[in-house]
Amino acid sequence: MTTVSTTTATGTARSARTGTRGEPVNPGKPAVENTAASVGTAGGEKADTLALLERGRTLSTPVLRAAVDRLAAPMDTVAAYHFGWIDAQGNPADGDGGKAVRPALALLSAEAAGAAAEVGVPGAVAVELVHNFSLLHDDLMDGDEQRRHRDTVWKVHGPAQAILVGDALFALANEVLLELGTVEAGRAARRLTTATRKLIDGQAQDISYEHRERVSVEECLEMEGNKTGALLACAVSIGAVLGGADDRTADKLEEYGYHLGLAFQAVDDLLGIWGDPEATGKQTWSDLRQRKKSLPVVAALAAGGPACEELGRLLAADAKSNDFENFSEEEFAARAALIEAAGGREWTAEEARRQHAIAIRALDDVDMPQRVREQLVALADFVVVRKR
Repeated sequence: MTTVSTTTATGTARSARTGTRGEPVNPGKPAVENTAASVGTAGGEKADTLALLERGRTLSTPVLRAAVDRLAAPMDTVAAYHFGWIDAQGNPADGDGGKAVRPALALLSAEAAGAAAEVGVPGAVAVELVHNFSLLHDDLMDGDEQRRHRDTVWKVHGPAQAILVGDALFALANEVLLELGTVEAGRAARRLTTATRKLIDGQAQDISYEHRERVSVEECLEMEGNKTGALLACAVSIGAVLGGADDRTADKLEEYGYHLGLAFQAVDDLLGIWGDPEATGKQTWSDLRQRKKSLPVVAALAAGGPACEELGRLLAADAKSNDFENFSEEEFAARAALIEAAGGREWTAEEARRQHAIAIRALDDVDMPQRVREQLVALADFVVVRKR
């Protein structure tokens, strides 16, 4: 594969063929290998990531439900459906509420600052509300009919409710923080609103790229840093801010979260093309169906060679096709095969591991309990070893 040069958030150019310290990268090692709940930490111990995720879900869900209950009907029930608390008929349900990575990070963030995990709960809820605001709007804009193995809100309740409930969740996020009435809450709200603006910037970039024949790797990484990295960065700093951490500590935690977000999105991009629908809850070749210029696609188009040229020809024709929605499984499979042949899949897997390593190194500059450091490493490992 032709080497694709990238630039990190700090402006350092690196080759896709080398690791973060310049060491050779094993191109045969996939970014997504298994879904083991326990992963090795820097100390050689096992940190139970499922327990961390469950703690975040357990502590934040009651506060999240109370916030949603403030919404006027029918937005309250529409939101409850989105979160998986009820089914489409309004009956109680135990739906898949997502991985809950952001709440887990917010609670660990508070502990990194020396505060109790509970101090981070308002931040966890606020970030989760913003995240779900973006999901409601993204599903509608992307035309996604399935999320978490269920029909999306716009499909069940209509586009208007998806827009209104998304807007309401964003407003609730700021309300949950600001009603604390503390200086720290104001600092946390500023970080959240900045992250939300970047998230929206990223979604706008993502949509605009769908209508372009070519997008550079640098543009794609910038978009994904906005769309995914910014909110994860906020999640892993907001609890620390609520716990009284200074800006330097919060900024370093954000650096970890930003690069973790890029690793997270790189894995999502792999799953968006090659993921198992039974695990992801989305259609086969879902990102190809939406003509997304995700990392595997842009890396393949930048690689050069016969597969790259054929892929470019097909995607250019696809952009002009009036029959794209009726393409067969074989046609999408052929495009996925060309992306892989051009090296896009391999490059993206390497990029996920590279961003993961940068995230872990950012923790070296934060004075925190060793247990918390190991748990943050474990969650980072979980992000790059998953199937959904």
